[in-house]
Amino acid sequence: MITVTPLTSHLSSWQKDFAEAITDPAELANMLGLTADWVKEARAASAIFPLRVPRSYIARMRSGDMNDPLLRQVLPVGAELAEIAGYSADPLNESAALVAPRLLQKYRNRALLVTTGACAVHCRYCFRRTFDYESAQSDLGRWQEAIAALAADSEISELILSGGDPLSLSNTRLKSLTNSLKTVPHLKMLRIHTRQPIVLPSRVDSGLIAWLDSLPWRVTVVLHVNHPQELQGDVLKAIEELRQSGALLLNQSVLLAGINDNPTVLAELARLLHQLGVLPYYLHLLDPVKGTSHFAVSASRGIEIIDALARDLPGFLVPRLAQEIPGEDAKLVVAAGLNRLPI
Repeated sequence: MITVTPLTSHLSSWQKDFAEAITDPAELANMLGLTADWVKEARAASAIFPLRVPRSYIARMRSGDMNDPLLRQVLPVGAELAEIAGYSADPLNESAALVAPRLLQKYRNRALLVTTGACAVHCRYCFRRTFDYESAQSDLGRWQEAIAALAADSEISELILSGGDPLSLSNTRLKSLTNSLKTVPHLKMLRIHTRQPIVLPSRVDSGLIAWLDSLPWRVTVVLHVNHPQELQGDVLKAIEELRQSGALLLNQSVLLAGINDNPTVLAELARLLHQLGVLPYYLHLLDPVKGTSHFAVSASRGIEIIDALARDLPGFLVPRLAQEIPGEDAKLVVAAGLNRLPI
């Protein structure tokens, strides 16, 4: 008998989980016991921005429920195909902020490195869903030009690793990147923006923790959790291991219609995050990228939600309601609960 070795046999556990993500709407419908009447529409939307969702994330969804708050974050819908005034491919004008291949500088003293275009999950509200990752690649295929630009600007003290998702890179590549960054003497802080521990908790393996432990900078990990239902199972262990590494853990959420635009939901999320050692940081108003208008929540509703949270939570658990305005030198804090800040 001939044994066929799977193509993923050389991959680590998390890489297998990454590779085995669901990309076909019909398969997603079958896994969740959903009727297939939306599949044609979902495939049309996926032709523009592909469906991608890990099996471990699907396992946290409610079977048979089209309104499940996790499913709605990843489900392609026909509304994505509508042309809506004010929604564009590059609403934050990130193309103008590129100072080197992969390197964005929007604000003084800090820069952002687009480490990869890969993500374990394709969130349908993603503000980089139309980002031109191909043109952002350096000719050498790594980060040399970006690191040279960092080294040439002594005002930059913080680097943000983003993407895509930086934890889509292997531990070996992450180590290679940060070894190169050690040559930049004025770099004092490293920030990692990632959704991977939430949607693919197996990514937080011993090699990743060893890499974090080895870094010479004070490291901040900004997680991306939108709903308390995301915080269960192996995710809890992944967050605890990140906390044990000594990294400062913050969370950012996006305010999403029909998913978390409710102070009760966000208060529960804040309390769960606190129990896990994660501080709520930002609640973002939706960036108006083409295809995402059905997720929009008004700023006035956002302010109402923050005010309700400030009545119910300790002040340190009330996130800042923030909006990014192209060309501004910082994010605009629309509301922070400062008028009601219980001690």
